[in-house]
Amino acid sequence: MARRGKLTIVLLGVAVLAASLISIAAAAPSSTRLIHAEGRIVPIPASIPHEEGDMVDSRILPDLRWLASHYPIYVSDGYSGPLPNGERAGCNRCHTRNSDHYNGLALDIVPVGASSRCDRLWRPITRLARWAEPRQNLPAPPFRWVGYEGDAGHGCGHHLHLSWNHAPAREYTLAEWVEVLGSRPTMALPKKSAPAQRHIKAPPGGVPMIEPGGLEARRID
Repeated sequence: MARRGKLTIVLLGVAVLAASLISIAAAAPSSTRLIHAEGRIVPIPASIPHEEGDMVDSRILPDLRWLASHYPIYVSDGYSGPLPNGERAGCNRCHTRNSDHYNGLALDIVPVGASSRCDRLWRPITRLARWAEPRQNLPAPPFRWVGYEGDAGHGCGHHLHLSWNHAPAREYTLAEWVEVLGSRPTMALPKKSAPAQRHIKAPPGGVPMIEPGGLEARRID
């Protein structure tokens, strides 16, 4: 009887875990799409917890709203670079060379009310990281690079980095197109991806660099 009781507990545990995983996966959009419409660097809305003054490419705002509605995120940095009025947004050269932060297509994320300890507040952020990157160095579309556990300068107790796929673009320019999340929930991770790009291995703590080429980007002005 004792053995049967233990087996029942194990099976119940497996069932609860499976239900939990299905619940998380069910929230994931079913596809991705490319946005060729012109973007702008805009402030992150007050409805999304963020560091004062943080900005992003307007084309990823719907994705950011979706993320904030499913995970207790706090954006600690978005676009990092000069603004048309002569001021700067984000931190000053605290990201690696060619970082997607310089195009407004990357976010640094921590939990709301987080400390530098890897505690329970980080659990939803860890789930988000695993959803965005089911396997190390193989992010799910529309993400181009996910920095978390196993990446220098990232991880639980530090921060989660999310970059969006986009056309090649120089620093402080707006990409010709951006890949974003689809709008409908599904039971699986997004399948559709942007046109293939050949990535160069990222430096420690950095983001993959896209080889030059493709459409000319528009300056941020």
